[in-house]
Amino acid sequence: MLKTASVLVALAVAAGGSPAADLASTQYHRVHISTVTEGLDRPWGLAFLPDGRMLVTERAGRLRVVGKDGKLDPVQVAGLPRVDPQGQGGLLDVVLHPQYSANGWVYWSYAQKDASGKNGTEVARGKLAGGPGAWSMESVEVLFRMAPKSSASLHFGSRIVFDRAGLMYVTLGERGDKDRAQKLDDHGGKIVRLTDDGKPAPGNPFSGDPKAKPEVFSLGHRNVQGAAIHPKTGVLWASEHGPQGGDELNVIKAGVNYGWPVITYGVNYMTGTKIGEGTEKPGMAQPVKYWTPSPALSGLAFYEGEKFPKWRGDILIGTMKADALIRVRLDGDRVVDDEFLLKGQLPRVRTVRVGPDGFVYLLTDVANGAILRLEPAD
Repeated sequence: MLKTASVLVALAVAAGGSPAADLASTQYHRVHISTVTEGLDRPWGLAFLPDGRMLVTERAGRLRVVGKDGKLDPVQVAGLPRVDPQGQGGLLDVVLHPQYSANGWVYWSYAQKDASGKNGTEVARGKLAGGPGAWSMESVEVLFRMAPKSSASLHFGSRIVFDRAGLMYVTLGERGDKDRAQKLDDHGGKIVRLTDDGKPAPGNPFSGDPKAKPEVFSLGHRNVQGAAIHPKTGVLWASEHGPQGGDELNVIKAGVNYGWPVITYGVNYMTGTKIGEGTEKPGMAQPVKYWTPSPALSGLAFYEGEKFPKWRGDILIGTMKADALIRVRLDGDRVVDDEFLLKGQLPRVRTVRVGPDGFVYLLTDVANGAILRLEPAD
């Protein structure tokens, strides 16, 4: 059921974006853009099942199954905890446990209210059961709840990434309250590291501080929207929304303060006024790369497939404002080149994944959202 130019044009026009063509030239490869499936309501997270199916989250609170043929199951997966879809929140990321074939665990993040009506990011897991038209999630466990929660409706994070040791990283925005990012007794504006059953990971950098949340791995984040493990070093990398300007690419290390809102390369929306103390300060990390003006960075993936050999080792980052996919080339931890791919040919891209087949998959964050697939046209 793969479709090309006509579907993409209709998709982008309906979303108010630029029409997408089915072929595009980039620095190293010509790319063919296909639509795997459409009709999704603001999709957010994407995971590949071993049997060729895909799991896709819709921000309104639905988990959907896409068949090997690209057909979207019309019936959502039952059994998930209730979701609070306010503003930027809702049902967010979805990933498989690294040992999924042995244990069957699926993990997802979502916004949920507490008894006072305030909401925040939570993480749950369950096991997919049933079949077409009757999928359900069983053995559901809520593993983590952000604290404190907030009445705000923005900056939820929220990527889930497993490292080589099976530890789980969850990115958490500061919920629009800048100062939370610097408070160690607050999950807001942090990346937390957990065991696969939701406990604070052994060896977390602030576990010995009674005034700190034991889950905290790094601090000083505004709203990390993309995260992935470097395929060679095993270290976490993250893409982060700045304010007006100052989107960042960072190498995430234990206990490091990434500066928000004390330092930033961005400014306040509308007024353009300065935020914090400037662009650098001792004890606070500099980004590996920053972009001004802001392309609104989203999902991030390292490319290690065979389909695009000249992209191997590069980072691919989605954007929600630049109508493009950014390819970043590294030399160690240093950026040596970045290229805006498919400029003007994409709507808002929320998620970037490299499939088991080596193709690049994109989720378009629009009302009639789609899974797009990039294939080599060389």
